[in-house]
Amino acid sequence: MKTILTINSGSSSIKASLFAADGSRRNFRYEHLRNHKEAFDQLMIELSGHMPDIVAHRFVHGGEIADAARLVDAAERARLEDIIHLAPLHLPGNLMGLDMCRQRFDVPQFACFDTAFHNTMPELAKRLPIPQELGLHRFGFHGLNYAHVATRLPDILGDVIHGKIVVAHLGSGASLCLLEDLKSIDTTMGYTPAGGITMGTRSGDMDPGVMLELAKRYNATQLGDLVFHRMGLLALSDGESSEMSHLLCSDNGQAKFAVNYFCHQVRAAIGSLAAKSGGIDALVFTGGIGENSADIRKRICSKLGFMGFSLDERANEQGTTRISAAASKPVLVIKADEEDMMHKLCTQHINNMRH
Repeated sequence: MKTILTINSGSSSIKASLFAADGSRRNFRYEHLRNHKEAFDQLMIELSGHMPDIVAHRFVHGGEIADAARLVDAAERARLEDIIHLAPLHLPGNLMGLDMCRQRFDVPQFACFDTAFHNTMPELAKRLPIPQELGLHRFGFHGLNYAHVATRLPDILGDVIHGKIVVAHLGSGASLCLLEDLKSIDTTMGYTPAGGITMGTRSGDMDPGVMLELAKRYNATQLGDLVFHRMGLLALSDGESSEMSHLLCSDNGQAKFAVNYFCHQVRAAIGSLAAKSGGIDALVFTGGIGENSADIRKRICSKLGFMGFSLDERANEQGTTRISAAASKPVLVIKADEEDMMHKLCTQHINNMRH
């Protein structure tokens, strides 16, 4: 067994876990970051000399490759640098973590990719309605956590796992995924993590005509900043906040509107995925908002009775694993854990190398 340090550098947080050879685990959390470097410096202090044998990093985008995890050598580091434009809000922080750990640890480092889980999507889900020679298609994201959820579901749902399940990963970045036989069949995010449903500072899917109009008013750098940092809940709340926890506590009318807009979009996405698959058999909430906000779960599910979903009010308030009413199809809450999935992927990679 190896000691594996996992680094999950998100758009607004850093989560790390140290998986020791004896099976124990230590977690480290740094939220609402202004500076990723400060968080990494603090992590090094808190590790207090514990030396990992391997470091695994979550990478939001893997580009065109199908590998779930890759050893990062010089060529792979250069390849990752070349695809920053595909996820400019995330990949610079992912690479910073890689480089900072390389300065401190002379051990193998692995990149684990969010996009890999969605390689099972059929062409109907991958294709974009644009000329094929442009070489662009839908990727899908949050795959490490969707893969983690998929590993948890057999023990909870039994034979239902062979059906159609929608997983809603709701956080500052948010997407939904349709699973069939625990494989990704469709998802709301597309070519980049800016698409899909409305998020903290990202609009989600947008009328192309709006983007053409904005392109007349802003240069490329300004438009990129607008798309990734100034849209979404932040814009809908008239600049009050991109944080759902803040918006839920606010008496401001625009904050309330932003919350309602978000729930409206999530319901629409669930309905769309259900229509594509001919119905769904279970619904799962995960991610920071999905796990922690009983209010948001209630608002989303309040209009899903026609699909066979209703909540047990007490279970929902307590945030238990199964929050559905007795007569409802299963509605679950499963804690996001990309770190556990990265640990599994690295362990599997090492075992494959031995054989």
